[in-house]
Amino acid sequence: MARTIVGLAVLLAMASAMGLAFAKELTLEELKARAETAKPDERAKLCIEIAERQVEAADKLYTDVKIDQAQSAIHDVVSYSEKAVDAASQTGHKLKNTEIALRKMSHRLNDIKRTLAFENQAPVQNAVDVLEKLRTDVLSRMFGKGAK
Repeated sequence: MARTIVGLAVLLAMASAMGLAFAKELTLEELKARAETAKPDERAKLCIEIAERQVEAADKLYTDVKIDQAQSAIHDVVSYSEKAVDAASQTGHKLKNTEIALRKMSHRLNDIKRTLAFENQAPVQNAVDVLEKLRTDVLSRMFGKGAK
């Protein structure tokens, strides 16, 4: 009897965890709204997620030849990356995760840039340059003078 109750409890816990894993993913607009009101610790993570989503959206938009929308997504990548770095620097937490995400996004944007016509490459290269500068700033904060 006790074994059955324990088994049912474990089964219920597993089902609950699976339900949370398959919960509705927040839309980009919901993430943006949440990032604006979040505490700095959570804001860094949310802003990075927004930026990462926008990198992939930009890739798809460039593929679909929606250049203006793709450039708008690239603008969001830069904007939300800056917000993530500000939030992470403010608290001193999530710096490593932020740096890793910036590096991955920078590499991904470089890959995207190589697929574009020359006249469409400049905004992407500018975004890469900004991300690399942000990355350098984060690394300096982590390992430079006065680092913890």
